[in-house]
Amino acid sequence: MEIIFIIFFGLLGACIGSFLNVVIDRLPAGKSLAYPPSSCDACQHRLSWLDMFPVFSYIFLRGRCRYCGAKIPIRVMLVELGTGLLTAFLYIHFRLVWMLPVSIGYSAVLIAIGLIDLKHQLIFPAIVFPAAIFALIVNFFVPNLFNLHNFLFGLLGAAVGAAFLLLVMLLYLVLRKREGMGLGDVYMAVMMGFMVGFPNIIVALFVAILMGGLMAIFLVIFKKKSTKDMIPFGDFLAISTIITLVWGSPILHWYLHWVKLE
Repeated sequence: MEIIFIIFFGLLGACIGSFLNVVIDRLPAGKSLAYPPSSCDACQHRLSWLDMFPVFSYIFLRGRCRYCGAKIPIRVMLVELGTGLLTAFLYIHFRLVWMLPVSIGYSAVLIAIGLIDLKHQLIFPAIVFPAAIFALIVNFFVPNLFNLHNFLFGLLGAAVGAAFLLLVMLLYLVLRKREGMGLGDVYMAVMMGFMVGFPNIIVALFVAILMGGLMAIFLVIFKKKSTKDMIPFGDFLAISTIITLVWGSPILHWYLHWVKLE
């Protein structure tokens, strides 16, 4: 029975990943997510369900359109596969409790935001604001009806996250005389605060800064970027939020124990 649940959530996640590919492609282009139906970008032939079955269609078609032979971006399969594996992992970690559907929904939003920012260096309020409102509602009703504790700590987490990134943005602007990040990152920090609450927002920000810093060092050392180039930060915020959703409290407790504050 256990393996059946794992397979089910893996397939569910792959289907979610298929929809996320639509969001990633269409939202930055200002297109509708519902219409027109999916078609090949090269020949515009409408795709059937056999052409869009998550992961397996890409493998079966060898990464090419069935009708014109145009190459399908490998990102399509990677998003489906990655979302499927992540969703199966979330089931294994949380089991069938209230946090499972919440974490799946949060992760889907974060994957879309992170990949759009990675490709276009844009964080769309059209995704962030509805997700932030949803997370605020979740804090109000879950896990117990009218759980004021979660609601207040979600508000505090949003305030701390936004204040910190706004301060970083202003300091960078003053010291470097140019923008280092945009308001999209600040809006995202609000959403993150609602999702993980306080004090876990501190963990999410720290992990994002650590990953972003290490990646920047790597890119500069291997001359992929210069010290003046911009590096999208939304994808690191997205990854760190997913990590915090799963391991935020253990990381925080480990750190407090390490510095002997707990």
